[in-house]
Amino acid sequence: MSSHKQEVAAVPDLEILSTTLRPGGYIQDDGPEQNVIASYARFRQAPLEFLKEVSLHVSGTGWRSYDDIIGQPVYYRGFSENMKAAIMSRPMLQSKIRELAEKRLQIEEDEGLLGVGALKEKTKAQRREELEQSLQQVAADTTDNMICKMESKTFIRGAYYFATQLLTRAYHQGIHVSSEEVIRLRDVAAKAAISKHSIIFLPCHRSHVDYVSLQVICYRLGISLPTVVAGDNLALPGLKQFLQSAGAMWIRRSFAGDALYAAIVQSYIDTLLKMGMNIEAFIEGGRSRTGKLLSPKFGILSFIMDAVISGRCDDAIICPVSTQYDKVIETEGYVSELLGQPKPKENLMDFLSSSSVLSLQLGRVDVRFHEPWSLKGFIVEQQARMNILPQQVGLDTSKSTKNKARLLRTMGYRVLSDINSVSVVMPTALVGCVLLTLRGRGVGMSELVRRVDWLCDRVRGNGGRVAHFNNVPTSVVVQRGIEVLGTDLVSTVDGLLEPTFYAVDRFQLSFYRNQIVHLFISESVLSLSLYTTVKRGGGPDDQRMSYAALYKQAEFLSQLFRGEFIFPTEGLRANLLKTLNGLERNSVITVSRDSDGTPLMVELSDIERKRGREDFDFYCFLIWPFCEASWLGAVSLLALTPPKGAVDTWLQLNQVQDMAQLFGKTLYHQGDLSYFEAVNKETLKNAYQRFEEEGIILVSRSRDSKVPATIKLSPEWTPGRDELGGIKAEGRLWDFTENIALSRREGQVKLPYILSDANVATGRIGVTAPLSVLVS
Repeated sequence: MSSHKQEVAAVPDLEILSTTLRPGGYIQDDGPEQNVIASYARFRQAPLEFLKEVSLHVSGTGWRSYDDIIGQPVYYRGFSENMKAAIMSRPMLQSKIRELAEKRLQIEEDEGLLGVGALKEKTKAQRREELEQSLQQVAADTTDNMICKMESKTFIRGAYYFATQLLTRAYHQGIHVSSEEVIRLRDVAAKAAISKHSIIFLPCHRSHVDYVSLQVICYRLGISLPTVVAGDNLALPGLKQFLQSAGAMWIRRSFAGDALYAAIVQSYIDTLLKMGMNIEAFIEGGRSRTGKLLSPKFGILSFIMDAVISGRCDDAIICPVSTQYDKVIETEGYVSELLGQPKPKENLMDFLSSSSVLSLQLGRVDVRFHEPWSLKGFIVEQQARMNILPQQVGLDTSKSTKNKARLLRTMGYRVLSDINSVSVVMPTALVGCVLLTLRGRGVGMSELVRRVDWLCDRVRGNGGRVAHFNNVPTSVVVQRGIEVLGTDLVSTVDGLLEPTFYAVDRFQLSFYRNQIVHLFISESVLSLSLYTTVKRGGGPDDQRMSYAALYKQAEFLSQLFRGEFIFPTEGLRANLLKTLNGLERNSVITVSRDSDGTPLMVELSDIERKRGREDFDFYCFLIWPFCEASWLGAVSLLALTPPKGAVDTWLQLNQVQDMAQLFGKTLYHQGDLSYFEAVNKETLKNAYQRFEEEGIILVSRSRDSKVPATIKLSPEWTPGRDELGGIKAEGRLWDFTENIALSRREGQVKLPYILSDANVATGRIGVTAPLSVLVS
């Protein structure tokens, strides 16, 4: 950032921007290759130069030819037919076709449709052949619609040029990668090519641009393009064929119960792995609407792992990838979805033609590659730890479904952890985080710069990375970040002693703050635990907290946020002690210990009090919105209490969550909820998922995706009602909700007040008002 605060890493980033590959920040004055932005901008003045650049791409001059690539061959005539034939010949697929034909044949035989006597056997044989041929045709057609079709190098050269045009017009500062990581990736790719092992790129997913950025990087580095696993919701007419030719394979979002389709997908994955073809799949499934990583989705991972465990392929190389943006194009649409508006049908052309894409004000993209690792090695290591799964990869594990699920979960969260470990913090995230963790309404430039410098130090101190800016002063970086965010998110009050910046759209700005939270989750949980005592006020002696009480509340909050954040793997006790030591070193807290060094009491330090609880409040502000969302979800569960004397009623889960969101909006606008982000639909869903895991609620789901899930309170968590029909302020659910409330920001009304019959009767909309319609 500033000249006196240099990055630890000495090797500069590389910037992939149009036709050049160079250290980030380097300005090339002249040379044989020109920047596409410059060529495009001068089109009317110099059309020949523009056409010359297009010609270089289409004809494949120099590196653009994509001839001498690292990895297995792609983009040659006959690629699609070869792939289709290889898939259709897989023993697994052919076995499944015969199995399904036999099942259907048995049904027809049981129904007497095959005749009797000697004629029956002949009819049965003919019918078996008909069924198998029919299933073969269905499998062939499905395969043809699914597979990517890398046929033409002329096409991919033009597609690369087209994609670069779009990227450099949207992200005018280019795509940045770490030079060390790129060198390592090329070396891994070269070794994988020799052994015919696929590289499985597993990026995080925040934007449709993710599909393009990794392909552009692989093309520019001369690495064999991966087959990109894409949802068929993007398979729009016209666009479908284009993206298939660019490397997309189409897969249905859900195919539970369709045994043939599942066998085709598995056979396709097996074929790609057997051939050593690279694959790209998003570990989170869909795009994150909140800015932080979502829980891992195991669909494609399950197919890949099954291929390795079964021995159908020897190994695969896992490469977690982080993609960070100065500004994500779709955030405005994300906010609408999170506030409960129906998700619009995917339309990539609308995305590409939006004014934001052409604004040339979205900053840069940073892509980071974690050190790749062997999937087979990971499986063997986990088998040794679990001592349950077979000790040799390749043995049948069909009887170890639970253990395989555990293996998948461990792998998924390792990938997420790896992504977090290499992610870089962008200027917009720094600015957004500071603005949303202030007690005041706004902040001057000098204080904003000071806090950004402080945050950068803390990020690095916790093992995080800050984007390289080649010693540009922090004030310049902050100003650039504010400009990229735009006046819709951050604005200025002029006419004061100094310009004062404030958050305009806190909900949308939280997307960028959430990209940092994982770095400080341990400090935040500890601070929120200590806050249960600090919020009581009084003198320092009144705000001291025993270590035992601190541990108990930290354990509760860690379990509460288990589905929201990725916690360190060393366990709560070790992590808590480590965090205590870190906060003590930074003079945030003071810890009293016995003669053996065991913590006894914890309190804010005198230094932290003198600086106005600046650091302590920062950690609290980071996760207060998530605490509020959990509290809101828990309060909404109280309304599921059946009326006095009524039988338990199952309610539609989506309706209950919608009503909970409406209730949260009401509380916010009436001043009883501090953060509008707490009504975030995704965070509420995560809270309900956590409640289900805890056994607080029972959820009934049908195998038919068209049948909505239903919900009711578990009997042991259902509160009682008094003689007047009001909810009793007692029981497990009540205590659970009050325990969350202990860590809520001060100044909020108490739970009994919100739920009191008097408030409901006088027209105040409490939790019993909107949801009682569903319960009664």
